[in-house]
Amino acid sequence: MKDLAEVRQELDAVDREIVALFEKRMLLARDVVAYKLAHDMPVLDRSREEAVLASRVGMLQDGHWAESVRALYEEIMRLSRAEQERILKEATEHA
Repeated sequence: MKDLAEVRQELDAVDREIVALFEKRMLLARDVVAYKLAHDMPVLDRSREEAVLASRVGMLQDGHWAESVRALYEEIMRLSRAEQERILKEATEHA
């Protein structure tokens, strides 16, 4: 059995990676909204979101986590849409 302090250090390291990847993903959302703005596309694309959710669940090695991964990506995509909508609002206010 690992020592609790050791496990917590590992969790901290994993969390640093997760935060860095989340930040990178949110920056990519800005690229997505720039494209959508240029092509007069809506922020929400339900079919794309469903495909992403199915894909991410399919990436699991242990299907036990399917519901949790789906919930995680639903929240990540909600935050991404919120960022895109904020950028779209700013763009239309300055147009």
